[in-house]
This record gives sequence, C-alpha cells and structure tokens, in this order.
Amino acid sequence: MEDFRKNFTKTAAVALLALGGYACQDNAGSQFESHIKPVDYQLAFDYLPQTWDEGLPIGNGKIGALVWEKAGRLRISLDHVDLWDLRPMENLGGEEWSYKWVEEQWEKDNYKKVQDLFDKPYNQSPAPSKIPGAALEFESAPFGKVQSSKVYLDNALAEVVWASGVKLKTFVQADKNVGFFEFEGVGTDFQPELLIPEYVKEGASGKGDPVTGKDLRNLGYEKGNVVKTDSSLIYHQPGWGDFSYKVIVKWRNSGGKLSGVWNISPETGAENSPLAFGDNAFAKQLEEQAKWWDNFWAKSSISLPDSVLEKQWYLEQYKFGSAARADGPPISLQAVWTADNGKLPPWKGDYHHDLNTQLSYWPAYTSNHLDLEIGFTNWLWRYKDTFEQYTADYFGTNGLNVPGVSTLEGDPMGGWIQYSFGPTVSGWLAQHFYLHYKYSMDKDYLKDRAYPWFKEVAIYLDEVSVENASGKRKLPISSSPEYHNNSREAWFGETTNFDLAIIRFVYEKAAELALELGKEAEADKWKKILAEWPELAVDEESGMMVAPGEKYNESHRHFSHLLSIHPLSTVNWSDGPEAREIISNTVQNLKDQGSDYWVGYSFSWLGNLQARMLDGEAAAETLRTFATSFCLPNSFHVNGDQSGNGHSKFKYRPFTLEGNFAFAAGLQEMLLQSHEGFIRLFPAIPADWKTASFDGFLAQGAFKISAEKQGDTQYAAKILAQAGGKLKLLNPLSSDALVNGEKISNGGFYEQEMKKGEEITLVFEGK
Repeated sequence: MEDFRKNFTKTAAVALLALGGYACQDNAGSQFESHIKPVDYQLAFDYLPQTWDEGLPIGNGKIGALVWEKAGRLRISLDHVDLWDLRPMENLGGEEWSYKWVEEQWEKDNYKKVQDLFDKPYNQSPAPSKIPGAALEFESAPFGKVQSSKVYLDNALAEVVWASGVKLKTFVQADKNVGFFEFEGVGTDFQPELLIPEYVKEGASGKGDPVTGKDLRNLGYEKGNVVKTDSSLIYHQPGWGDFSYKVIVKWRNSGGKLSGVWNISPETGAENSPLAFGDNAFAKQLEEQAKWWDNFWAKSSISLPDSVLEKQWYLEQYKFGSAARADGPPISLQAVWTADNGKLPPWKGDYHHDLNTQLSYWPAYTSNHLDLEIGFTNWLWRYKDTFEQYTADYFGTNGLNVPGVSTLEGDPMGGWIQYSFGPTVSGWLAQHFYLHYKYSMDKDYLKDRAYPWFKEVAIYLDEVSVENASGKRKLPISSSPEYHNNSREAWFGETTNFDLAIIRFVYEKAAELALELGKEAEADKWKKILAEWPELAVDEESGMMVAPGEKYNESHRHFSHLLSIHPLSTVNWSDGPEAREIISNTVQNLKDQGSDYWVGYSFSWLGNLQARMLDGEAAAETLRTFATSFCLPNSFHVNGDQSGNGHSKFKYRPFTLEGNFAFAAGLQEMLLQSHEGFIRLFPAIPADWKTASFDGFLAQGAFKISAEKQGDTQYAAKILAQAGGKLKLLNPLSSDALVNGEKISNGGFYEQEMKKGEEITLVFEGK
C-alpha cells in the first residue's frame, strides 16, 4: 500500500503508456501527467467505405467531410453547418397558430384540424432544412485494391492507401474553415472533379419523407455553376431567396504529388477564398492541426480493462471535437456530416430540442470540454429575442420558451407539435446553463447568462400555467415525448411527468441560483411557485408514470417520463430508501416492457440510469450493446439495430449523433459522479474491473480530478480546486478507509475547504 501511495502518479502514467499513450503537462498545471494519446484507437479498415454514412469523418464544428468510395471513385463529401434553406413555414402564423387554439381543438375532439394545419406541412414541405454542399471525386480505380483506410484520432488525419502505393492524406483544419488533401504516387494529369448536388427546378419527384430524406429536387433551385481552370474549381450555388454558397478548390501537381485545398461557405458578398497554397502548405497546416488536437486530448483521458467501451469513448470524444465549437451553432442531428445521397438529411438535419441537442452535450461537462460545450448556450442566448417573440406569438405570455424543432436561426419548423411546440422546451435547455455554471463556477456566467435564462423561463411557466381541480398548478395541455406519437392522445389533461419534472427543476434551480446572487426575494418567489405545483406521479410497482393515470406500459424509445431521475437529478440514489425504490422500479419496468421499440439512444440513456443506480455490470453491458449493435463501422449511431441480435424491432439506419454522445456520458457516469452534492469515485465499476483510471475529469464545483483504482482496496485521486470551495468526497471503498492517515467510515465523506488553485492528493486505503 505504501508503494501505491508513493508512486500513484508514476504507476498511472506507466499503465496508460502501456496502452499507447504518452505523458504531457496539461494547461491547468496538474501534476498528474498521464494523458493518453489515442494512437491505438484509429478508425481503421482494410477497405474504403462504400456509403456516405460509413465514410471516414473529419470536421471542425463548422465544416466537415466524409471520405468514401462511390462507383469505384474516391469521394470526399463536403459540408458546412450554415448551409440552410431558411424559407419560413407559411402555416406558422395567423389566429389559429396558438397554444390556446390547439387546446380548444383538443377539448372539442377536433384534433385532425390541428394535424392538417400544423403537422402535415412539415412532412410535405422540403424546407426549411439543412442542405448538402458538394463532393470532390478522384479517379481511383487505376490505383488497384484499397489496402487500408483510417482516421488517426490523435490529429484527425484521414488516410487511404492503395495496393499500387498511392496514398491519400486529408484533414479539415481544426481552427480554420479549410480542408486539405494530398495524394502521393499519382500521374501529372491527376486532378479532382467537383460533383454538385442534384438541385434543379424541373422534375421534382416528390418522393421521400423526413426520416429517409426528401429528394433534393423538391427544393426547386437553379443548377449551380462550376468554373474550372487548370488548377482550380469554383462552384456557385443559388438557394432560396438571396442565399447562395460557394465551393473553392485549388491544387498543384508536382513530382507525382497532388496537393490541394478546399473551402465551402455561404456567400456574404466578400471574397471567401481558401488560404494561399504555397510550398509545403499541407505539412505546415497538419502541424498546426496536431497542436489543436494535442490540446483537445490533453483535457481528459480514460484507461479501462474493457477495450470495446474504451475505444468507443475515444471515438465519441473524437466526434465531439469534430462537431462542437464555441463560436458555432449547436450539434444538429448530423452536425458537419450532412447526407450525401441526393436527398435531404434525416429529419431535415434540424435542431431537435426534445432530446437530440440535449443528449449531444451530456458528455462535455465531466470530460472537461466546457470550452466547446459553451457553443450551445452561446447559440441559445444569441437567439433569445427570437425565442421570446415565438413565446409571445404562440403561447401569448411574457418570458421565454424555445421551439422544440428549430432552424439554424432558432425559428420554429413545425412537425408533431406536442414536441415541436412543446410547452417546457426552454426548461430542459436551461439545464445546460445550469451545468455550465456548476462545472465552471463562473460567477459572471451565472449573473449574465444562467440566472437570466432561468428567470425568463420561470416567468413564462408562471404565466402559462392554470389551476387544476385540486387547486394546484397545471399546464393547459401537456405531453411526454413521444408517447402516442402524433395522435390526440399524445396530449394529456394533467401535467405529464416529463413536463412536471422540467417545471420543478426550473423553479428549484432558479431559487438556488437567485440565492447565490443574493436575490432573496426572487428566490422566495420561485420557491412559493414551486410549492404550488404537484408532486410527480409515481406507481407503487412500476415507478415513474407517464402522467397521472397512465403508467409506462409499453416499449418506447423515449424515456421522457423519468427525466427527474436522469438527467435532471431531482430524484437521486442518495435521497434515501424511498427514492432508491422508485428509481429501481422505474428502471426495472423499462426492462420488463422490453426493448422492441427502443433505438440506439435508448440504450445509451439506460446505461446512464444504471450507472446512477451504481450498477456497473448492467451499465457496462447496456453500453456495450449500444456500441456493438446500433453503430455503423465508422461509429455513427443509426438508431436501428444493425446486429441482427433482436435488441430492437427497428432495423432502419438514419444517422443521428445524440446516441453516440449519450454513450460517452454513460461511461463517464460509471467513473465519476457529482450530481448529488458530493463526489463519487468509480461509483459503477463492474466487479471484474480490477483496475481503471481517468485523468482530467471535472466534477461540479469546478474540481478537476484524476483518479486510479487498483483492486478493491486501493484508490487514489489528485484534485485541483479550479474555483475554490468545499470538497465533499464519498469514501469509495465498501469498508472503512484511511485517507492520508485520517479514518473515514464506510459510507462516510472526506471533506475539506479548498482555496482556488489548491491541489491535493488523496489515497484511500482499505482496512
């Protein structure tokens, strides 16, 4: 034990190095130097993917590319997150477009009128929608058989090698909106072709739907213009209204090497040319690229005895680093990898705020990527005025709600309006303001962003609510995504557990944040309103109900009824026997009803829940099912079961990212939890995981933690108080422990007031 204590840092570093890592000092100055460089986790194949959704993904949160083979030719699909058709949904307006009018039609049992007016146009209209960009193609058949294709996760470089010795290297610059490619071993006449999307006014097919994607010709665009020279291609594509975008490609071919650069972006009137392409530009820019990714990977790392889960976590981290930026829009359904199949992307590539955007940011907090996660709340704040206008127009109140399905600029898109115009969307989104504050302890952010958002949501919920027969508050009509799909029965007369969990969370946290700012009168107001709402509906045997009078009694993909357990954490394992029974019964009922109609993100979510129940074996098994059955070979989550093992009746493959990122969050919940007001180290580890470690994780309170477990009686943690405050850490052993000589009982806590910047090392020794 003495050796373990003395050599904690050294042994952890050696263990990680054995997996192909390296040691480096991180930006926060921690002495725990054991970051993995994930060289052992390349995304590698002995073939080149044959479909766009299995392509090699590279991106930088603004632009992205997929490398694959189409009809025997090397294809690089190009995308930019700002390529949108923003034509308004013409049906969203007029006297009928109101929450009150929908309630009246529901009460009159005249709901078909609502569906015809507000739901069907989303399916019938191709826009508003995310639109694809273009593709580069190269005649690669003469190169022979592909020997390997891969993405190096450490620097986001994609590489393809053919039997003839020809090699392609390509990447998207991490901090500049430009992509590079370089072929070695090609002829002097070898050059790229630019393939443009099939936008034409004539011959609109009318085929497709929001899930499979409507045909691009339905958009009615004019054909784009491509101008080619000996060393460049420039493509101009007009879109809806005055929107247009441009693709520029430049290259040089010298000595059997073709080097090129590309840029794709909306046209703004200013010349938008790629970087000047001089000598050794590819190598120089790749060096800069590696620096950005070195910094990214230095933020956090893990080492586990389960290679399937460990590899999947690194793949999810890679995709998050490729899809999120502080100055970019949120991660949409497909982020920077829009479908390249002649169709619009699944669900129009929009922003679904009834689950998808929320889940996509779950892993960012613990994995220490607040610098990228903040892009989500930055975007929400940027369009706050738009959301307030929507709230006034549709709900007829002051305050703030957000469309559940929105465009790039935050405008409503319609669809199933129980969710696309859901009454509590802004409340679930408020959690991300709360989490950013709790993990950063940034007082300016609390004052300027987090609390003002909560306050406006609380004002809206106060004004939109009515009184029920028992004298408690309720929503006029309520829903629980996506129960009863789009039928009249999808609305409930009493507030569902989904809506109620969000409402109770908003008022509870609004009061908490108000007190932190010294606003006692406002805190008292929010507490008073909270007391006027009912408690959650709970069944004695099956746990959390969908709504009063309705149990969760059939397999369903969306666990909206249990939001209070996870992710909102208003019902926690540490709350006592009654709470644990509710949580256990709820999760058991999920399993009893079966996974026939689950999708991939359902398994990721369940893994999070099982980790919160401290059930490591179950969490690991569930997350492994996700990784092996609901992902394509390139790790993209595609909703349906691809394994043929009967995990779900859904077999389709629309690519969406939220399941991927929810998986990463679930694995992190197994290693570190801090949502209960204290910290748990390795709370949900399978019994056969004798060793495990993580480095650079964040806990609420802005505590940065690196920790290692060896066996069942040896735990150590290095903790940096980035903001200062009281550290409260649960004894991770199942027995009494000595912590740096201090006795801590089984189930007891180590507590210490820490100054900002103070760092301590704790070693827990079993007795």
